[in-house]
Amino acid sequence: MLNFRTVNITTIILLAGLCITGYFTPVPLWFFSVIVIGWLLMTIIGSFFIKYNYHVKSLLSNREVSGNRIAITFDDGPHPQFTPEILELLRQSGAKATFFCIGKHIEAHPDLFRKIIDGGHSVGNHTYSHSGYFGFFSSKKVARELEKTNRVVKELTGLNMRLYRPAYGVTNPHIRKALKVTGLHSVGWSKRSLDTTALDTETVLKRVTTGLKKGDIILLHDTSAKTVTVLERLLSFMQERNMQSVTVDSLFNIKAYA
Repeated sequence: MLNFRTVNITTIILLAGLCITGYFTPVPLWFFSVIVIGWLLMTIIGSFFIKYNYHVKSLLSNREVSGNRIAITFDDGPHPQFTPEILELLRQSGAKATFFCIGKHIEAHPDLFRKIIDGGHSVGNHTYSHSGYFGFFSSKKVARELEKTNRVVKELTGLNMRLYRPAYGVTNPHIRKALKVTGLHSVGWSKRSLDTTALDTETVLKRVTTGLKKGDIILLHDTSAKTVTVLERLLSFMQERNMQSVTVDSLFNIKAYA
């Protein structure tokens, strides 16, 4: 399996091989360019697509899970309007989910955050600021963000979160180092809804339900009316097929809190 370490080692070996060859016979410069560009492309793709586990090994799905169980996850909340609507839909269906919350949003809506936990759902770390520049933060700055959100939740609920959802699904060496420092475990997904894009409700629902099978992790965001509509129809779809929505920690039989 390709990852950042093996690609780096391979690139260094190839460049060294060209340098050695160049000592005996001329080597065109574009040979070096092709190798460097190939390394750059693989690193960029690996950084933006969490499913490749390129920089960080994330939980993506669990096909070995017993029963017809699936994990629905929500990012970017809690949201004062849409999170309560989502919690009510989950309650009515007897479904459980995992909410990866932003630290500053937890501080703004502490009662709503407690309501998520009181509903039997799990919560995880989704950074403190969810900055658009998060992928460019140093490892120390990433660690400070994650520790700050964990501290907010600890003071509010007494829980010490262990699960982390990378902002925008972006990973890199700095984030890998920060996770090692904080002891958080990265959680990705196997079904990306793209519910925050301009796609309509029908298209988003189709992306999630097509090929849906046990062990999948679904990525949604509790930040829009569109997602509320998608969730309502998704829960009906799952009930018709005897699928059960559980928390991520239940899907993998791991602990959500230390």
